[in-house]
Amino acid sequence: MTGISKGLARVEVALRWDPSPAGTPAHDLDLVAAVYPVDDAYGTPAYVVHFGRRSPDGTVTLDRDSRTGQGFGFDEVMTLELDRMDPALGRVVVGVVIQDEDRRKSFGDVGGTAVRIRAGHDELATDDLTGVAGAGAAVVAEFTREESGVWVLRPGVRGFDAGPQEFVELMGAAASDRAAGAS
Repeated sequence: MTGISKGLARVEVALRWDPSPAGTPAHDLDLVAAVYPVDDAYGTPAYVVHFGRRSPDGTVTLDRDSRTGQGFGFDEVMTLELDRMDPALGRVVVGVVIQDEDRRKSFGDVGGTAVRIRAGHDELATDDLTGVAGAGAAVVAEFTREESGVWVLRPGVRGFDAGPQEFVELMGAAASDRAAGAS
């Protein structure tokens, strides 16, 4: 490692949303992380972490999972231990997807959505997903390893008209490749 920047080490991505109105199907949102190798940073992920899973090396964990949005504070919390990742891994893309097989729900249908990204007590980014209200999935963060070895956040929210499986396939593609699914 060269330079004096320490970069990011341990990052938390948190998601919250309001429960659906009484008598209607639950809003089920999920955090998803795709981890890409340095030599194929926009291709096939080395692994994907979502509900009920963690990365093979334990560097990406879903610490809290909700199917309804009920509870206090953030409903889903994912921890990324970037400083422990294998040097062969160079990109992590984190997204939010609505579990809705019929693809009728969008973020505009779900009240109280919020995403918070922080390192320790430092808030790195927040978003309420209103900018992608018509989408059912969104990339909310992209972390990349620079040549010096430090990890940096590339903030920005990009919405997709995609179901869960399709989103996992689209979320890490280069911007020119995802134009068909992005909103």
